Amino acid sequence: MARWSRAVAGLGMALALMAAAEPDAPARPGVDAPELAALGRYPIGVADMVFVQRDQLYPLADGSDPRPADRRLAVKIWYPAAAGAGGGTTYRTALPGEDGRPVAFSVPGLATPRSAPVRGRFPLVILAHGYSNTPEILSWLGENLASKGYVVVAPAFADPSITIRTPEAQAGPLARRPLDIVFVAAEAQRRARAGEGPLAAADPGATALIGYSMGGYGALAAAGGRLASSLGPATRGVLTPYVADGVQRAALRVDGLKAVVVIAPPSNLRDRVLWAEDGMASITAPTLFIVGSQDRVVGYDPGVRTLFDRASATRRYLLTFRDAGHSIALVGAPAEMRRSFWDLDWFEDAVWRKDRLLAVQTHFITAFLDRYVKGDATRAGYLDGLVPDSSAGSWPNSPVGRYAGYSPGPPASTIWKGFQPSRRAGLLFEALGQIPR
Repeated sequence: MARWSRAVAGLGMALALMAAAEPDAPARPGVDAPELAALGRYPIGVADMVFVQRDQLYPLADGSDPRPADRRLAVKIWYPAAAGAGGGTTYRTALPGEDGRPVAFSVPGLATPRSAPVRGRFPLVILAHGYSNTPEILSWLGENLASKGYVVVAPAFADPSITIRTPEAQAGPLARRPLDIVFVAAEAQRRARAGEGPLAAADPGATALIGYSMGGYGALAAAGGRLASSLGPATRGVLTPYVADGVQRAALRVDGLKAVVVIAPPSNLRDRVLWAEDGMASITAPTLFIVGSQDRVVGYDPGVRTLFDRASATRRYLLTFRDAGHSIALVGAPAEMRRSFWDLDWFEDAVWRKDRLLAVQTHFITAFLDRYVKGDATRAGYLDGLVPDSSAGSWPNSPVGRYAGYSPGPPASTIWKGFQPSRRAGLLFEALGQIPR
């Protein structure tokens, strides 16, 4: 009997260790995450739709002339679900391997597929992935925001799997990202007004754009950033009507836009200039820029900092992860993507823990969207008046050692509001422009 009890106890311990080793959903932050990274009060639902835009031009990578065809975009929608909905799903997707063929992997999630949405009206967020990425690898943000009362629409842009280094490969994503984001936003708003599925809970008059890398380029363009005229011929004429001096430039806009978040957006694509000289000055929605100081893909200064400096017509913020590279917005590398350097390098940073990168971004994105989309003035203390260097600041008479409490911000503390005192190094946060009334 004692031997049997020991065996059962051993099996229980083994199962517990196995469960502990199972990866958690990246939308759920760790215990050392900043305050606003925590999940919100809503269960999370997820649904899939297809948006179709008729007779669209797409410059193919073979260099042939674009021909009109229907543009079909699969979209994943995360939304606040009704009380009592279950949780847990597994997302299955793939990224191009070194040979161009897809490498399949899975990502654990918290959402319940096709669960009933909460009755109400929630801000609409368009979440745009980077080149050759997929919506699933941004599930950390889509699910987290849905739990906080946002309807998040993430299109799959179906970029070519070949390398982006050639002009032929660049042409399609450069042409379509701005146009696709504007279309997806308009179509999601139309379906929200029509009361379709989970989009019935979205408020089309309170829309935000979030984009990573190539998606950040598209988000800035859809927010009013003026594109360089050279992108007309570079996209084999597809963007010609929409560049800075194009006849349809005004059509490249999103109605009801309240805020923009761009993570590692390019100012140039290698030697190709993407923006008109004053291109950022036409963006009027409050904008949060996020970047790693060692981003060797889009650059830092010059690079993302240049875009931040030039967005002179709006209140804007710049969050910098010191020594981080470009891969700051994808989930941590799944087990299937740890077998080669190429696959791992899609996901992991050389310096920063991935869960830390995502938690800090979630904290600031939550504060920013709550402040400028929901109009929650209590979030201002998480954004405005911060000392630029996260390592600076003090909290007199605060507990020492392994203290898990969050800084309350001024006047009691000049440590960044919502950060644990021992978890604040390595960051810069800057703000420019007038705060909207």
